[in-house]
Amino acid sequence: MIEGLIKISLRNRFIVLLLAAGLFGWGVYSVKTSKIDAIPDLSENQVIVFTEWMGRAPQLIEDQITYPLVTNLQGLPQVKYVRGTSMFGMSFVYIIFDDNTDVYWARERVLERLNYAARLLPDGAVPTLGPDGTGVGHILWYTLNAPGMDLGEQRAVQDWYVKFGLQTVPGVAEIASFGGFQKQYQVTVDPNKLTYYGLSVPQVIGAVRANNNEAGGRKFELSGIGYIIKTSGYLQSVEEIQNIPLKTVGSVPVRVADVATVQMTGETRLGIFDLNGQGEAVGGIVVMRYGENADEVITNVKTKMSEVAKGLPKGVSFNIVYDRSGLIQESVNSITHTLIEEMVVVSLVVFLFLLHWRSAISIIIQIPITIATSFILLNAFDISSNIMSLTGIALAIGVIVDNGIIMAENAYRNLAIRQAELTAERDKNESANEIRNGGNASGNGNGKAEKAVGLPRSQSTPQNYD
Repeated sequence: MIEGLIKISLRNRFIVLLLAAGLFGWGVYSVKTSKIDAIPDLSENQVIVFTEWMGRAPQLIEDQITYPLVTNLQGLPQVKYVRGTSMFGMSFVYIIFDDNTDVYWARERVLERLNYAARLLPDGAVPTLGPDGTGVGHILWYTLNAPGMDLGEQRAVQDWYVKFGLQTVPGVAEIASFGGFQKQYQVTVDPNKLTYYGLSVPQVIGAVRANNNEAGGRKFELSGIGYIIKTSGYLQSVEEIQNIPLKTVGSVPVRVADVATVQMTGETRLGIFDLNGQGEAVGGIVVMRYGENADEVITNVKTKMSEVAKGLPKGVSFNIVYDRSGLIQESVNSITHTLIEEMVVVSLVVFLFLLHWRSAISIIIQIPITIATSFILLNAFDISSNIMSLTGIALAIGVIVDNGIIMAENAYRNLAIRQAELTAERDKNESANEIRNGGNASGNGNGKAEKAVGLPRSQSTPQNYD
């Protein structure tokens, strides 16, 4: 079969060259459209269910949230196993699916099951799905360089402006904010004063909620003009919360300020984010969506950052603290340099040992065509161009070079042997022809002499007819 393939290739060189050119062009297109990343994504195919129930102990979270969710999510199709983790005020459930399961199909099935499982949870605990990213989806970290601005204001800028702007970038699953203080109104109740006025904590909570609300009315027409009636009751300051009435004692209202202390402060934190030992900072983590091109997403995020920066307060700018694109470019440059170096070295080796420039050119042409074809297979199997795959290609270049040198040397040797055989056979034939021609020349010379000086037998010698 191999001999037949070689014969067909030798007889149809133009078709072989067209096929090689077509593969090379397809490979170049595959290189440009290939997904580029620094590290391979070896994480499991999982869906995360997050439930927040603040103020509860881990054991209570385990019994009333994590356990009901885990037991109800175990029966999903194509699920390998389900893991659950409980901590103070939060529950995490990890549903691990088979590797060949589509991640978005898996998320849909988890949502279907949560519609039933949510009824088993206590009031106020609402399970939500995590972002459609993976464990290696953190492609870029940034902080806000805001001198003179307190951490609460920085976090507000991050949560209410920067985050919303960067989330619109294609391929971004989530912008996770970190650091700073999340501003909130805190009402610190004095239990002694509650007892004195005969109030309870639920009454204080209910009064605050009832006074922080808006309601719509009807449309009122007067003199041919329609007016929309509504009530605006959102709390906007500490004083408004302090003046909320709780009950009336002897025609005197008991306000929130009489039983509690109201202040504007930050939400309770479980940790801080420190930047280079220079103090706390506020920023965000860009989480890439599953199966996206990391290099392209990072480029788009940086472009969007330049647009978002125009609306930041004066003196505030972005500071990128982690950028995977640098490692990606180093990986790509590494294989590019390796390719060029090996092509040069192989060309010199082949030319010096064979002293045949056509063999060297043949091997040089093989390397880029083979590498370009390998990217076609990478795209076909949805494998990104990362450190592992590019290193494999770089190592495979050695095999390609070895094969080219061996085949060139083998062809060169076989051609030399065949040429020697043909030369020996030609020399042998020429010697035989010379010997044969020499014998014929001697015989023909005697005959001519006899014919020239001799006479016919009947006339030169007497014949005895007796």
